[in-house]
This record gives sequence, C-alpha cells and structure tokens, in this order.
Amino acid sequence: MISARTAASPASPWKRGGRSEGGGSSCDGCRTYRNTLRRSAAAVKVRAVPPRRVEAVAMGSAAETEKEKEQEQEEVEAAAAGVVVEDHYGEDGAAEEVPIMPWAFSVASGYTLLRDPHHNKGLAFMEKERDAHHLRGLLPPAVVSQELQVKKIMHNLRQYQVPLQRYMAMMDLQERNERLFYKLLIDNVEELLPVVYTPTVGEACQKYGSIFRQPQGLYVSLRDKGKVLEVLRNWPHRNIEVICVTDGERILGLGDLGSQGMGIPVGKLALYTALGGVRPSACLPITIDVGTNNEKLLNDEFYIGLRQKRATGEEYHELIEEFMAAVKQIYGEKVLIQFEDFANHNAFDLLSKYRKSHLVFNDDIQGTASVVLAGVLAALNVVGGTLAEHTYLFLGAGEAGTGIAELIALEISKQTKAPIEECRKKVWLVDSKRPIIFSLSNPTSHSECTAEEAYNWTQGRAIFASGSPFDPVEYDGKIFVPGQANNAYIFLDSASVLLFLEPSVSTRTCFLPPVSSSKRKPLGIKNRFSYLDETTDQSHVSSIQTAEALAAQATQENFDKGSIFPPFANIRKISAHIAAAVAAKAYELGLATRLPPPRDLVKYAESCMYTPVYRNYR
Repeated sequence: MISARTAASPASPWKRGGRSEGGGSSCDGCRTYRNTLRRSAAAVKVRAVPPRRVEAVAMGSAAETEKEKEQEQEEVEAAAAGVVVEDHYGEDGAAEEVPIMPWAFSVASGYTLLRDPHHNKGLAFMEKERDAHHLRGLLPPAVVSQELQVKKIMHNLRQYQVPLQRYMAMMDLQERNERLFYKLLIDNVEELLPVVYTPTVGEACQKYGSIFRQPQGLYVSLRDKGKVLEVLRNWPHRNIEVICVTDGERILGLGDLGSQGMGIPVGKLALYTALGGVRPSACLPITIDVGTNNEKLLNDEFYIGLRQKRATGEEYHELIEEFMAAVKQIYGEKVLIQFEDFANHNAFDLLSKYRKSHLVFNDDIQGTASVVLAGVLAALNVVGGTLAEHTYLFLGAGEAGTGIAELIALEISKQTKAPIEECRKKVWLVDSKRPIIFSLSNPTSHSECTAEEAYNWTQGRAIFASGSPFDPVEYDGKIFVPGQANNAYIFLDSASVLLFLEPSVSTRTCFLPPVSSSKRKPLGIKNRFSYLDETTDQSHVSSIQTAEALAAQATQENFDKGSIFPPFANIRKISAHIAAAVAAKAYELGLATRLPPPRDLVKYAESCMYTPVYRNYR
C-alpha cells in the first residue's frame, strides 16, 4: 500500500499539472516517472474512499492490463498521426480511468462530495460510485444520465420569463455542479450565451449587490495595498493560466459599477471554458476595487464594494503596479491577463505600460477589433470589392472604435503593401449600396439601432451585426438572421499561445511573443510583412490572423440569410480553427517553441479543450 494522504494538501507542489509560485511546471523527472507508470502492467491507481482511508491500490488484473495495452496503442497511433493528446489543462486525474501518480489527487466522499461543485454529479452517480463514496441514503434511488439532467434544467430555465432569473439559476448551477453547468452551456450555447453574458450580465452587474450569494472570484481593494500578494495566495488554485480583471469603471455601456462589475470577469471566463475549452480551475476572475463615482451605488445599502469616491492618479497606479507584480510572482510570466472594461483613460495606458513585461490583452481594444475585422472581411463576399476599395465611418473614438479602425488600416496595408499612413485615410466615411452596419454597444438597451430598424431603414439591404443578440427579422417576405459580433469567437485565440509555448519560455507581449532584436533580421519579419514597422505591436499579427480565420468560417448559407458570422452552435470547432491559424503563424515566424509542431494543429487544439462530461470515480 502507498499512502495518498498527501494529496489533500493544497500546498503540495506535486499536484498534477501543477506549477510552483514562480510559474514553473512540474519537474521533468516526475513527468517521466508518470509516463512510465502509465505504461506499467501493474499500474498504481488512486481510489477515492473516506478521508481516513485514502490510499492507492495496486491493480494488476489481466483485464486492466489488456485495457492499458489498448490505451497505449491508441496513444502510439495518435502520435503517429501527429496528434498528441496530452492533459494540457490538467483534467481531474482521479476522475479518469487512467493511472496517475498516487499522491496526485483524491476525491471527497459522502455529504462533502455532494457539496463539491467540481466533482458533484447529483443523481448521475452510479450505484458503484454511491457505495464507494458513501452516498447511500444521501441521494434518491434514481440514477439518471447527464443528458437527462441537461434536458431537465433546460426545461426549468425556459419557465422563467425574466432573463435575470435565468442568470441566477445558471450561477446557482455553476456553484452546485460545475461540469453540468458547462455541459448545459456548450450544448445550448446559442440560447444560453445571452443569459450568462451580454445582455443579461449587464442587469446582473447593476443588481449584483442584491443578488450576491457567494464570491466567484477575487476582490483586491485599496484596503489590501501592501498585501496584494497575500490576497492572491488565498485563491485555492495555483495553475492559473487566464486572469480576467476589471476595475469596474466602464462596465459595458452602463458606466461605473465599481465592485459590482465582478459579473463581467465571471461571465467572460465562463465563456473561455465553454467556448474555448480552457479548464475552469485555470481561470481567475478579479475585481480591483478603488471605489466608485456612482452615487446611486454609494447610497445603496446592498452595495458590496468600498463606499468612497474612485481613487485616481498615483494611488490608483500604485495598486495596479503591486497587483501586476504579484500576479507574475505567483503565476509566472505565461499567465494571460485580460484587462476588461477599464475606462478609456486607463485602458490604453495599462496596455501600453505592461505589454512588454506581461502577457496582456484588452478585449475592448483588441478582441472587438478582431471580430469586427472578420465581419468586414466576410461581408466583402456579399458586397464585393476589396478592403481598400471601401471607406469606413466610426461613431465615436472609444476603445473599441479606435482598435477596429487601426486593425482595418493594418489589414489594408497588408493587402496593398501601402504605407499605414495612407491606409488610415480610408477610415472615416462609408457610403454603400449595401451598408455594413455594426451596432456594437451592449447591453441591448444601449444598441445604436436594432436589427429590425436596420433592415427597415435600408429596405432589407443592410448587412447587420450587433454586440448583443437579436432575433431573426422578416422583411418583404424574407427572413434575415442578424449576426452577432461577439468576442467569444476569439477566446481560444487569446489562450492559444499557451498551447504552443514551452513552460520555461518567457512571454512578453499579447498573443505572440516578441522577436528579440538579434532574431528580427534573420527572420525577415519586416521583409515578409511590409505592413509592420518597428513600432507596430506584434499583437496585431495575431489579431489579423484571428480575423482572417474567423471570416473564413462564414459560408454562403450564412450570407444568404443575411449573417456574416458562422453560427455559435459550431463555436468550439470555430475556436479550434482560429487557434490553429494563430499557431501556424507563430510557427511561420519562429515564435512558437513547442517543437516539433503537431502535424494537425486543429486536432491538437481540439485535444487540449476542456470537456465537461462526467468522469467515473473509482
């Protein structure tokens, strides 16, 4: 017998897929030993039993030996095809029918298991599992499938007439049964995306104090100044790969919501998992609370944040600086930090300041630009002409508009080899027989116009997309399906760099790492891409690649229905293709370090995606 009791220690550096506070991966020796153990005829497996009797049991039956041989053969065949199916996101090892290190994981039992959202399966626990985990009598006798659970919850959700009630029901499910939550969201993404994110999340943030039940992320406030490192250490997971952080000053189009902006990082990271396949425990939502200038919230007895005016200047930036340093110290240089819904005056400054020292990304500036450029490229299949033959009008010059305008100019420069200064002259006015109308403001109540208005005003000639979803519109006997220019299309692109970089590699810019001055000349990047000058951030390379890959996913069938974006029902396949396109460019430029490259980048990206199906507990 080998004791597995050390698995219960949250500070253990040996956790599967673990990372030390410095950001490094588990040691090569342990990885080699684990791989050897996987191929052993008498492998050691962890069986979850009551905490006092957690132990590893040697299993050496002929049946299991044969099963392991079959598994090994499958791995060999997959490797021969260039698809290495690795546990990149650290799936729950003890819940899989594969051997793991005996001290790597343990599953709780009894009532505690039913209160653990990461492993609870509700009525889906099998008879054998109920015996092994002391669940007899704690559950009704019925054993149901995960599919039936999904059907039941969807039936219940559809009974709610108020979107916020559906949102609250989904959040309750996430806190009760994590895998079922993501299974539900993945299988019904088009129906539930507006529930867990825009537009419903806007109302949820406005009322966050009154509907707050339990924390879903980390809160860093001015009171924590000098102790931010300690605050981050309080989060139970160490293998963080994506952080979504907001200061709540510009939540969607709703303005300053202070600490109640937490709903945005929570919802955004739920989509990272459901749409991009990032493991839930690798995601960390954070709200930096520096106060709020929203008088209504300051006078609201249910407000959950600091009751003071918003800090600015040196006080604000000192807290941000301490936060960024603490993130790097605990989670390493490879963790992706997404700045979300910061006000314009801070958003551009923070992105510029930290892009050389951290892996940073601003969804409003860069993510929206990629999605809109993809929509414009796809729309050209309908209206005809090249990107350079059109001119573009933007209403306002905020984060999204500025980012979109610059990316369109860069794409024109790429296609025409013209100087970027000349291409920027195209971006200010548009007049077309079939106007391309992107009504991007969120939530729906803040949209510049509705889909129905766009089609009616243009006699059905508009090519329409919006930030929030709109129902299909009938005009002159034809059904138009509005597209949704949703940044969720490119979430896996945001994290795809993590799939193709070795853990020891320092990553210094958004999406694609920079090329050092010593390497720039041999790679010939400037010669290959005349549209990039020395001052252009290489994140634009990834953004353009993302936009082109997304546009390529739109089909003639989509165009015939008036939609320029592919349906969200295929979002995970779309995400895999986009990630593969970004990776291909990284390999072309010599920036990817996971060598040799997988033969099939799409299949490799798919193999790394988190899947929320239940595991069998032993």
